[in-house]
Formats: sequence, structure tokens, C-alpha cells
Amino acid sequence: MKKYRMRKLAKKRLFIPVFAMVFLLVGTSFKSDFFEIAKQIEIFTTLFKELNMNYVDETNPAELMDSAIKNMLNELDPYTRFLNEQDVEEYKIKNAGEYSGIGALVRSYDDRLLIIEPYKGYPADKAGLKAGDEIIQIGDIKVSDFDDNASELLKGANETNVDITFKRQGRTKNATIKREGVEVDAVPYYSMVDDKTGYVVLSRFNRKASAQTKAAMQDLKGQGAERLILDLRGNPGGLLSEAINVTNLFVPKGELIVTTKSKVKKFNQEYKTKKQPEDLNIPLVVLVNGSSASASEIVSGGLQDLDRAVVMGARSFGKGLVQRPLKLTYGTQLKVTISRYFTPSGRCIQSLDYWNRDEEGNAVRNKDFNKFKTRNGRMVEDGGGVMPDIEIASAKSNSLTDALVNGNIIFDFATDFYYKNQFESTAEFSFTNTDYNEFKNFVSSKDFTFQTETEKLLEEVLNKDDSLLGGNVQNKYKDLLLAVNQGKIEALDSFKAEISKKLEDEIIKRYFYRDGLYDYNLKHDDAILSAVALLADQNKYQAILK
Repeated sequence: MKKYRMRKLAKKRLFIPVFAMVFLLVGTSFKSDFFEIAKQIEIFTTLFKELNMNYVDETNPAELMDSAIKNMLNELDPYTRFLNEQDVEEYKIKNAGEYSGIGALVRSYDDRLLIIEPYKGYPADKAGLKAGDEIIQIGDIKVSDFDDNASELLKGANETNVDITFKRQGRTKNATIKREGVEVDAVPYYSMVDDKTGYVVLSRFNRKASAQTKAAMQDLKGQGAERLILDLRGNPGGLLSEAINVTNLFVPKGELIVTTKSKVKKFNQEYKTKKQPEDLNIPLVVLVNGSSASASEIVSGGLQDLDRAVVMGARSFGKGLVQRPLKLTYGTQLKVTISRYFTPSGRCIQSLDYWNRDEEGNAVRNKDFNKFKTRNGRMVEDGGGVMPDIEIASAKSNSLTDALVNGNIIFDFATDFYYKNQFESTAEFSFTNTDYNEFKNFVSSKDFTFQTETEKLLEEVLNKDDSLLGGNVQNKYKDLLLAVNQGKIEALDSFKAEISKKLEDEIIKRYFYRDGLYDYNLKHDDAILSAVALLADQNKYQAILK
């Protein structure tokens, strides 16, 4: 099995560049005349047939085609994707907010399959699985031998069993999990922060988003809420229609929320609210951060432009591109970027320019921002996400914290911390200076590295080996590199607040699930506490919006 997989990977490396090049020509040729399109398609069809008929080893036409298409689309933007039949079903499940499986967030890393978060009360949790468990076998299939995303093997019909083998803290364990229906709530949590302030977490924009947000608001108002915090931090977006409907809860019917602009005339549209609002007057704070994207930015940007809410936290992700699924043959689809969206003031908050790339092929980040005015005349900017009216330091991200998260350093430390410490409640939990020092030692032991922009520039100069610089200047550059490395170590202290927040969020979920994290944040999260204080001071709140 392993040898067969390696042979397939070798074939992929050989063929993908050829197919990607041919498909790129086809994709680009749509901008030219019909003859050029037909010509390129004919070239590709002939090449594909001859290659599969004559190549020295057995080929898999479906796999080659799938890889070729996906590699072509990578040349455009990360949101334009080819969806095979399996992808289409997953896309539907994501928007519907329900599926059948083990009830856990599972992530695939090369040959590793990790449990990231078991959902409380669902099959994985009932079977005793914990965050950090590495699944090494599903049924009789080893994860390391499986060519695709092995997490798909965990899905299946209700009441069916799946046997897994996993590693935990160096020990191999087995479990049998009975699959069941999993409800994915758009609003996983809401509560009163104090006797007058309600708090709602909106974690995704599936088909339940507006209905669940409305229901949460009504319940909280019934408990005495006279002001509201809507938390969109970490919300990656979802359905455009639900973004409009959520915004509509706070603004009148007929209000323009989004305009989309495209080279295709039929995709140029205006989206207005269609319903009566839930509450036009309740004071509102919206929380965002660097992981709030797409539909989250439509809501936060729209409410900011209409001066209906104060936005707090950190600059949002900056996804101002709109996708639409287009049906293809044999149950497949193309999810294609069709337009850019613009907030009520006229802003497009797209932060990355995929049509202009640097020497390494990476999209260029927008740096020149244009000024726009909200309804009351406040100044706002485009081109880089939604900038909060009030920034919260601990909500900000930077290249160091991003590298620690993306490199699984924070996740792995939280796993070790969980098995070394015990807490009975969130009230007992604390992350001390001693714990943070242990984290720094953990980082050092993992040989953690990441490259800053400064390092890239310095290494570029050194690699040129310009003899005119002389040995003394070359040594100075090397000294600078050493200084930069030392600065990165010191940055663990400089960004202690931001990193500690990431660590606490990850660790608390291990003990008390996500609900426990939300409970803890009500009393300890800087952004929530700042929002509560602002809403309690109505003079300051109103002054920001004027």
C-alpha cells in the first residue's frame, strides 16, 4: 500500500506542472477569442488522451484531472475551487449546519490526523477522545497510507460504528465510535455579562445564523438586556444572505448593506435588507479580530458604515471577494470568485491582491488605503479589512503569534499542560508567569523557527555574494541576522499578552470545553470587559458614533 502511494505521488510531481500549464492557458484564453479557446481545449484533449494511453506506468485519469484543475485554480485565488462530488456534499453540509459523524474538529497534517477539539456530548467525546490525540488508523486503513484527507473516513451514516487506533502521550489506544447526527450551531453560546448587558457569540454564517442570533437576542432581552455585544471573532464567514439577515436585525428594512461589482453584468447587484428589524435602538458593540472574515466583515463593516454599532478588537481578515458555485457535469461544481463586494460607504475591504504577486508568487498585501465616510461623517478606510473603532491590544496578531499557532506550538504545549495540571472549575484556572516561562522553554526545545521580512532581505543580500561589499560588510550583515534572531527570542516577552491569550483559550477548552472558555472570557477577556465598560458609558458610546 505504501509503495503504491509513493508511486502515485511521484506521478503527480511529474504530471501536475504539465497539466497546470495547459489548463492555465485554457483559463487565460477565455479573455481572448473563441478560436483560441477551442484551440487550447483541443491541444489539451489530445495531450491528455495520448498521455494516458502511452505513459510507461498505469495512470489514473480521474486523479490526474482533479489535480490538474486544482493546480490551475491555485494560480487565481484561494477561494476559486473545483468541487468534486465529495466536495459538493461537504459544501452543502457546511452551509446546512448539520452532518453525521463523530462530532469533533479533526485536522489533517501531511501524514498526521489530529483531534483538535471534541464537541461536548458527541460520539468522540463519549468515546473518551481528547484534543491532541493522533489518529493513526481508521478501520483497517492506516492514515499514513491514505492518499487523501483521512478525516473523510470518520464520516458515515447515523448509528454506524468506526474503529480507530490513536496515540496519546506516547501510548497507543483503541476506540469504537458510534456515529450520530451533529448539529453545528451558528450561535454556540449567549449569556448575560451583567444585569443589563447581553453577549452573543456568532461563530459562522450557515443557514441558522440569523434565526439563532434573533432568538438569542430575544431571550437576553427577556432577561433584562438593554445593550448587546455581538462577538464575531474567529468567524470565517459563510452565506452572504445570512450576513444581510443578521445585519437586518439592527437596521431598517430597505437599507443597502452590500454592493457587488463584477466584469459580468448580471453579477452586479445591490443587496438590501428585506425584513422588519428586531431592535433599531439597542446599543451595540461588535467584536472582530484577524480571523473574522467575509460575511463577518459584511456585518461589522455595514454596521460601522451605518453608525449602528461600535466595532472593537483588531483589524479583520480582509476578504472582499464573493464566490458562487456553478454546476458542472457529473455532479461536480466550480466555486468561482465572481465579484468584489462593497460596504454601504463604498469600501472594498479586500486585503490581498491576487492579481499582483511578488517574486515568490505570493499575493501582494494592499498598503495604500482610500478614505471613506460613514453615514455620520466618520472616516473609515478600505483595502485591509475592517479597522475597529477601538483597538484591543491582546486581540491583535503578529507574525510571531501566527507562526506559533500555525506551527502547532501553542496547541502542542496546551496538550502537555493538560496532562500535567488539574483544575476543577474555570474559577480555579490560572496561567501564571511560571507557566509562561515553561512555554518559552517548550518553544526552545521544539527548535521553533520562523523568518521575518528583515531576515529575508538580509539573506538575499548575503546570498548575492557581492565581492564589492568586502568581508567586513558581509560580517556586519551576519551580525544583523544574529541580532534579529535574538530579537525574536525577546519578542516572546514583548508579545506576552497576545500569546498568553492564545494559550489560555487553547488550554481552557481542554478542561471545560468551548462553553467553559466562553464562561471564562466573560470575566477575563479584555475585549469583552472593554465592551461592557463602553456600553455602560452611553455618553462615550454615542460620541464615538457621531
